[in-house]
Amino acid sequence: MAKTVGPQIALDIYIFLVEHTSVISKNLTSQKWVFYSEHKASGDLFNDDIYEKYCQEGRDLGERMHNAFQLGFEKGFEKIIVIGSDIYDLEESDLNKAFKALDDAEYVLGPAQDGGYYLLGMKTPNAKLFENKSWGTDKVLDETLETIKGSEVFLLDQRNDVDTYHDIKDEAVFQKFLKDWEG
Repeated sequence: MAKTVGPQIALDIYIFLVEHTSVISKNLTSQKWVFYSEHKASGDLFNDDIYEKYCQEGRDLGERMHNAFQLGFEKGFEKIIVIGSDIYDLEESDLNKAFKALDDAEYVLGPAQDGGYYLLGMKTPNAKLFENKSWGTDKVLDETLETIKGSEVFLLDQRNDVDTYHDIKDEAVFQKFLKDWEG
């Protein structure tokens, strides 16, 4: 996105999305963890009293997600979901629905409009979910569904994840960031 709208507008949008993620997740009754890409932040948008903070580990998105799930299962969690911080139309009710779906389903997925997914949940570790995927492409959701074919899967409503200018250009909530941009 920064290549199109510039680094400052991209940063402002990123902060806006992270703040939204904090707001929709803070009141969940589950334990909440935040995984940072480079270092654990303190005193940021994710209140230290509500969120446990970790650093992501792994070479690619799949390995980083796998490691986060693995840590959760090692700590004894029975249902785990991961979300990205780039989904403005995700709500707290979606997160509650995902946890509830795992009462019956083995997996829950939130399909993104771009062919990926914005949420993944499971009850037992499955390393194959994170192997041989075309991360960052429109094939990820289909490849993931193929990996868990034959399992009980619950699909949430499709949502728009924000990766590029085209993901926000027609969305009213983002126009305040674009009003002074001359694109």
